[in-house]
Amino acid sequence: MGTLFNPLNPKEHHVNPDIHGLWPALLLPVAPNGALDTPRALAHAKHMLAAGCNGVTLFGTTGEGPAFSVAERKALLESMIGSGIQADQILVTTTALALIDAIELGRHAARLGVHRQMFMPPFYFNQPREAGVIESVSQVVHGIGDDQLKLLLYHFPAMSTFGFSHEAIAELVRRHPGQVMGVKDSGGSLAHALALAKAFPSLSILTGSEQHVAEVMCAGGSGSINGLANVAPRLMARVIKSPHMVSPADSQLILSLLALLSIRPNMPFVGVYKQMLAEQTGDAMWLNMRAPLCPLDPSEAQAVREGYRALGAQLETI
Repeated sequence: MGTLFNPLNPKEHHVNPDIHGLWPALLLPVAPNGALDTPRALAHAKHMLAAGCNGVTLFGTTGEGPAFSVAERKALLESMIGSGIQADQILVTTTALALIDAIELGRHAARLGVHRQMFMPPFYFNQPREAGVIESVSQVVHGIGDDQLKLLLYHFPAMSTFGFSHEAIAELVRRHPGQVMGVKDSGGSLAHALALAKAFPSLSILTGSEQHVAEVMCAGGSGSINGLANVAPRLMARVIKSPHMVSPADSQLILSLLALLSIRPNMPFVGVYKQMLAEQTGDAMWLNMRAPLCPLDPSEAQAVREGYRALGAQLETI
């Protein structure tokens, strides 16, 4: 089991975070009927790695993960490994409505050598009690039964209706030392991300907010899992590589790209990223979504296209 430590006391124990760098929350292409487009998914993942990303994150929120079945998710992971992508270049999200499905996905990934995993407890009950959230994570860890498991807790209160408190994180690290490795923070609050980095220096703290990556890393964070990297992998890789020396031009370009997410009110962010990727690649297949998500309406799509094109020569750097 190893030596137990108190992650709230940074002076007691410190190790280098195991999950670090840039791990894009991979957009997944689908056919018009919603079927997963495996060849395009493999090509996109390889493009991310070639552009300087440390790895890719499968089946997160940006990847419409919970909308895909257990069988589909297992098949794509097998295809990625079979295509030559290394197991340690993949972080697989096992979020599922039923814990037994999450456990099955985690066991399957572990058998393939994919030990880096991320989990959001079931989110269909509104604001579950913290004790139940802790127990759900513990059941998944025990059910997977992988001594090499490196689990990120997926903190996304807007999606799951609850967030991992510092106390819950500490308790899960106490129960599963060496297996619960960190937190993916999609809460959107810089103050919250900085507090996590300060409180848990021995864990991997990865922010999902692109505009906060540099500041969080300078405070001890480990990197980022984010959606913008799908369309700007080189830009985000530059920030990850030198967070203390991000150029004003790169900082502004990140903000300009993120502004497209709200160029019209109430647009689904997955649809905006897919619209940008379709514009970048010239491949309209990226516009497809799996129901209940749907493509942007024509006026929204036009606004995103025009905003993207207006960035002009700056796009050559992303």
